[in-house]
Amino acid sequence: MRLTSFTDYTLRVLIYLGAQRGKGRLATIGDIAAAYGISENHLKKVVHHLARQGYVATTRGKGGGMRLARAPREISLGGVIRGAEEDFALVECFQQRKPTCSIHGACTLRKILAQAMDAFLKVLDAQTLENLLRPEADLLKIFGERVALRAK
Repeated sequence: MRLTSFTDYTLRVLIYLGAQRGKGRLATIGDIAAAYGISENHLKKVVHHLARQGYVATTRGKGGGMRLARAPREISLGGVIRGAEEDFALVECFQQRKPTCSIHGACTLRKILAQAMDAFLKVLDAQTLENLLRPEADLLKIFGERVALRAK
């Protein structure tokens, strides 16, 4: 199983916003891009997605930015990942169309992989954004240093 960069960035945005809550200011895409050293263009798509999903609240204009729309304990990692990933088809026979694999009728691999995927998502469903924020002081220090470098 491999998560897409989009999902990776989705989780990173939530971690950044979660660590920044209570700071009294909105975060910007530029802040997040600087903190992680990633493209602002990619993050625009991610933030738009997160806002549509109800995880992030955005404010436009001067002084605008974003913040979490929910408490970190209310954001399930499983839900976030399901919303960000377009396709969990680990192998061809997971796809909706008729499989072309010659052993499809006799193969038990699909069932085993489906169980593995269910177990993977079950673990993620039991975790929240709050769990990812436990080293909050360390995260804030790293983010602060990265954003300060950007400002220079």
